[in-house]
Amino acid sequence: MWRLLELAPNRSLKRIAVLTSGGDAPGMNAAIRAVVRTALARGVEVRGVQKGYSGLVESNWLAMDRASVANILQTGGTVLKTARCEAFLSPATRLDTAARLRGAGIEALVVIGGDGSLAGAHQFQQETGFPVIGVPGTIDNDVYGTDDSIGYDTAVNTALEAIDKLRDTATSHERVFLVEVMGRSSGFIAASVGVAGGAEIVLLPRQPADVDTICKVLQDSAARGKYSSLIIVAERDDPQLTPKLTAELSRRGYQSRAAILGHIQRGGSPSGHDRILASVLGAAAVDALLAGHSDVMVGVRGEELVLTPLAEVTANKKPQPLEYLSLIEQLAT
Repeated sequence: MWRLLELAPNRSLKRIAVLTSGGDAPGMNAAIRAVVRTALARGVEVRGVQKGYSGLVESNWLAMDRASVANILQTGGTVLKTARCEAFLSPATRLDTAARLRGAGIEALVVIGGDGSLAGAHQFQQETGFPVIGVPGTIDNDVYGTDDSIGYDTAVNTALEAIDKLRDTATSHERVFLVEVMGRSSGFIAASVGVAGGAEIVLLPRQPADVDTICKVLQDSAARGKYSSLIIVAERDDPQLTPKLTAELSRRGYQSRAAILGHIQRGGSPSGHDRILASVLGAAAVDALLAGHSDVMVGVRGEELVLTPLAEVTANKKPQPLEYLSLIEQLAT
């Protein structure tokens, strides 16, 4: 459990807005629910922005009450929708957007999304002075300043369910399965399912995918009487990496198959962990605004809720979980 922030309100807000941006993540709806109901409990009205920054630019928002977020805690995706918005990249558009928000009586904004969405929120605040609070919502778990992000736990469990089934087939046919998982440049999903799924090899982003090294591991496994293996591949800039590795291993005599899990990892009902995390962070975002904070992200470190400046969040990269690789190697032998 996370120890909640003790924030004394010193700002009087009448109306705030909330949006979800970037890739959807299981638990975003729980965060929206927490923002809405916490704000209403504090006497603050809420406007839900439709389709992320596109809705912000187009003044596409609607009043939200307690009933509008009923029965969404357990659902995946985002009821507010999400979309790309090229127009928001323009400084003039951002200034105009802030003016229209103020004209509608909206005094602050909660942005739920990944590093790109939070970078946009930081730029918006810096250029316009409009108060924003960020909430990390991404299955990639690559946001600096927080140990965990909304959707990550669910994505790991979704991938793991598929990997467990592939393990059954790999064992039955004595095959090598290369399973590609999402996670962009972070590799957190790959590392976690590698440990939890008993993989022999995990290939993280920016790490070499050397076929000779892979074959050596497979040869050592075969020498111990193990003829089926799982190789977890984190997605990279080269979308053909997994098929090419599979073809090369097959050429070298290994019965190899590729399974690219793709966007199935984004969907589905959020885990209990993600529902709690999202609820805690959503409520903390509102209380942070009322306490006078802005241009920060609410996150978790250990058992503590923390506020990290968005400037720091956007300027730093979260390190890859390289320490998991030695553990995976140790447990696979």
